[in-house]
Amino acid sequence: MIVVAGEALIDLVPQGAGALAALTPALGGGPYNTAVALGRLGSPTAFCSRISRDPFGEALLERLRESGVDVSAVQRGPEPTSLAVATLDEGGSAAYSFYVEGTADRLFTVPQGLPEGTRAVSFGTCSLVLEPGASAYEELLREASGRGLFTALDPNVRTGLIADPDAYRARFRSWLPSVTLLKLSAEDAEWLGGTPREWLEAGPAAVVVTHGGDGLTAFVREPGGVDSVYVAPGEKVDVVDTIGAGDTVNAALLHGLAARDALSAAALTGLGPEGWQRLLRFAARAAAVTCSRAGAEPPYAAELTGA
Repeated sequence: MIVVAGEALIDLVPQGAGALAALTPALGGGPYNTAVALGRLGSPTAFCSRISRDPFGEALLERLRESGVDVSAVQRGPEPTSLAVATLDEGGSAAYSFYVEGTADRLFTVPQGLPEGTRAVSFGTCSLVLEPGASAYEELLREASGRGLFTALDPNVRTGLIADPDAYRARFRSWLPSVTLLKLSAEDAEWLGGTPREWLEAGPAAVVVTHGGDGLTAFVREPGGVDSVYVAPGEKVDVVDTIGAGDTVNAALLHGLAARDALSAAALTGLGPEGWQRLLRFAARAAAVTCSRAGAEPPYAAELTGA
């Protein structure tokens, strides 16, 4: 079982470029998209979050169930669902404005336990910024790591939500000793500061950096202090938008590692060049499918090969 912990929200997706493009509601949130993608790929997956009882919240839960995701760890509340308004540039890349005051997912509390059989827990995005829930997710991250579970982190930085960038960067660094796999975009890496090798020294066994259509790079901690670097190109595709692409990469990496029984720090080191190349290429293919259609619509296992 892979547990994905974090927010579920509604993306208001523009039907064209510019601030005044017509908006269509879509189910989203970085962790939510990751859970849906994992379910579609066929990995046993559970979602750990707090979701509103409003109609948007019911729709969010229904899609999780349709994707085969266990929702037994989802907390519920009467507060409204968070909204994220996307604006697309001419290349299909999205920027976001958020409406999150008093919403349900901010009131997440640490669960008494995780679903039976949990082997990995994934974290990221707004849930690690918005208090008081952020501190609860942080506590869950540290607890999971302390129990020896595989932990994955995608900070997926949303600068409009971060009131004190320096404080957030310091908090990010404090998470690294509890992280097994760090995945982040090149843009997030630049904003956060530091380098993949510095982050490896702080705790993760591997750091995967995405470069949009140019592919992915994995930095892997090896015994003896020598780090390996593996590069995979992006898949060529006609981009509709990039919403959910990074979340799909998260899911594909976790799914591929689970398929190889490699959800541990030692196993990441032991994948070797061929294993990492196959894993990264699989993640690139999965993300390309998501980019080829509007909104966060990750692929099903039948649409991909080579997991």
